[in-house]
Amino acid sequence: MFAQIDTMRMARDLGAHAAQRQRVIATNVANADTPGYRARDLPKFDDSLRHGALELRATRPGHLTAGSSSTRAQAVEVEGEPSPNGNTVSLEDEMVRSADAKREFDLSLAVVQSGMNLMRTAIGRRG
Repeated sequence: MFAQIDTMRMARDLGAHAAQRQRVIATNVANADTPGYRARDLPKFDDSLRHGALELRATRPGHLTAGSSSTRAQAVEVEGEPSPNGNTVSLEDEMVRSADAKREFDLSLAVVQSGMNLMRTAIGRRG
């Protein structure tokens, strides 16, 4: 039922994007001392939304879909100053990216909670 509401679907996709981004960030931190490792990150959620990485809604069985909302964004190499061993991971940058991913996840959670409260109110149940 909630998957049919565009706002809830977008909030779910934003949460999934934030979780995937945290995994990429954690991989960067885990390889902070690996010689030659290149730091990676995901494109911003709104960029993937704008460029069609998310699904188009098929309202009839004959419609063709352009993909799936569960399509994962591909991690891309981020630019950074390499250390003498060729590693481009900056722990400070990873902390900023991690905080940004947490903000995305918190936003998606707030939208879902608001939607649930709205649904409860609509059916006459409060709390």
